[in-house]
Amino acid sequence: MPEEELAARVADVLTVDAEEFRSRAEADAETIIQAIDDGVFDNPQAIVGLEYEFYAIESEACSLRRVPRRLLELIGFEKELGLHNAEMTTSPQPLNADGLRAQESEVKARLRTALNVTNSEGMRLVSDAMWTIPPEGEDATTYLTDSVERTVADDGEDGGAAERGDGERIRIATNMSDSGRYHAMANTDRAQSAAMEIDAPNVTLEADTVMPESLITSIQPHYQVPHAIDLPLYFNYALRIAGPLLALGVNSPFFPADCYDEGVAPEGVLEDAWMEHRISVFESVLNERNTSEGKVRFPRDLGQVEEAIERIVEDDTLVPMPVETGDRFDDQFPHFRRKHGTYWRWVRPVFDGATRSAANARIEFRPIPAQPTVRDSVAFQAAFAGLLESLVRLEHPVYELDWEHAHENFYAAMQSGLDADMTWITNDGKETTDSFELYDDLLAHAEDGLTNRGLTEEEAAKYLYPLRHRVRQGLTPAQWKHDQVRHALEEGDDLETAIESMQRTYVDRQSETLLEGSFADWASE
Repeated sequence: MPEEELAARVADVLTVDAEEFRSRAEADAETIIQAIDDGVFDNPQAIVGLEYEFYAIESEACSLRRVPRRLLELIGFEKELGLHNAEMTTSPQPLNADGLRAQESEVKARLRTALNVTNSEGMRLVSDAMWTIPPEGEDATTYLTDSVERTVADDGEDGGAAERGDGERIRIATNMSDSGRYHAMANTDRAQSAAMEIDAPNVTLEADTVMPESLITSIQPHYQVPHAIDLPLYFNYALRIAGPLLALGVNSPFFPADCYDEGVAPEGVLEDAWMEHRISVFESVLNERNTSEGKVRFPRDLGQVEEAIERIVEDDTLVPMPVETGDRFDDQFPHFRRKHGTYWRWVRPVFDGATRSAANARIEFRPIPAQPTVRDSVAFQAAFAGLLESLVRLEHPVYELDWEHAHENFYAAMQSGLDADMTWITNDGKETTDSFELYDDLLAHAEDGLTNRGLTEEEAAKYLYPLRHRVRQGLTPAQWKHDQVRHALEEGDDLETAIESMQRTYVDRQSETLLEGSFADWASE
């Protein structure tokens, strides 16, 4: 889309009255609460789904590549923040043996097709938490911060380049998808609520848009609760497993080499690296500087389901987008749905549904980065669902773990992965900081939840094997990357060469295992 046309679209977004938008969202909330009371959001059983993000690279050079929009449409993927991003969303399935098989089969079928199509274009989709090799001939810092200003005249017609000085100035990120919402974040009067910077160990990057967030990619398992009124119970358990599951999944210890502060020693980068910088990127880009609780955060416990709805309504409205309605069931509360799009929490409640029969209340689990293989991704989906099934059914005592401990576990996992000091309460009510006791209890309950949904012990064990292997070996994808870079530095490579060598090896290993292997195969080599 031409920049002038996109600027005009953003200008239209900025005309939406924030107070009116909020009042309509409040009215929508009452509609949802009444529907919950009527049982509309209930399901006969738990249902699972998955959002899976990728980025594109040049097949040979492994450098980042922009994905043509026509290609995204051809492979049935959705656009995400950056022009290099692509996202797949699976069809919701019942949580049982057939449902999980269907989830994995759908991911593989669609991804296999996408890989075949993109390969003919000299391109490859990569499942990874953070890209580290910028587009060929470009540097990462410029790619993430490049933007232009366009002026939209008061009558809504394009006014040409910003230097003309008349009309409304709209900033457009050069490498961002043509979504009005994304670009509006840099132009609304609430833009100061987002720092639009990366603040991480040895990395300080400032931008005029939220484009630096496009460094990161994730998987997001969904779990639809059987009874909407019980969502807080499942939600609070999800908070307590967030840290331990994140520690198993960490996969982004390094930034692109040119993002590091000038003069920092490679040894300092290695020593100070956090195992999941994706967490810090999302928070530092979208949160206001020097705030204790930004828009992106680890949420507090929920008491009643109404509280989940109220939190979304009361959340700071960063971009009050225009709303169009149609014939969907959830078009009965369109402003609430739109507001939910900028309600960023690491564990997030969702209320929607295309039809009345498909209406659901679900938990969206957002801490897990994109994984090396499909099997690893499905392992997290199965573990998350199995845990919510088992912990709630058995009234597991970890529910009594102080929220402060769950919060500390999450950010300790972000920094240190499996080496993090985390607190857990085991099935017998014992508080422990021993990681083997924690994961023995955690994965046993994940397996119990799966077998209780009809999987055989063998099937459940197969789904969870990639995670058990990480515990036994003490090796996560982030630690594997860290070891690769450390070894290259010891061999005399500079930091840029070491990071890029690691990234190419990651892509090579993934090309052999993405569809039919797991990260456990990498660890054994």
